[in-house]
Amino acid sequence: MTTPTYPIAIDLDQVGEYPGLTKSGGGYFYDEVLEYRVWVHPHAGGEDLHDGDDYYYAFATFEDAAECSNETPGAEQPLVLVRQFESINEPTPGVFEHHTEERITEWRVEWLADSKRTADSIPDFLKSRAH
Repeated sequence: MTTPTYPIAIDLDQVGEYPGLTKSGGGYFYDEVLEYRVWVHPHAGGEDLHDGDDYYYAFATFEDAAECSNETPGAEQPLVLVRQFESINEPTPGVFEHHTEERITEWRVEWLADSKRTADSIPDFLKSRAH
């Protein structure tokens, strides 16, 4: 068995049960991977399953999502749905705020690298950008 490239979803029973509409990007750090998504666009050649509306397939692993993406006409590259218990907001460029409200957001998968939040992640981030 090969080691997954990216973390597996935290709760396999919940994959596909999260809201389709979520925040997009942001936060700088994540706490949990919820699922990987492959969005399909009928206008780009994807099968029309919802009267022309875009839709997604949800997966527990990046590898399964990547396979779907590669084999499905009209599909985007996989995104990852993450939960953030704490995050960083950047209301204007260079201005950073520590947020402690839970949020669920879609990220580019490559953003997972080195961004799993630890107790020191946000304080260290803010300290390194203090003027």
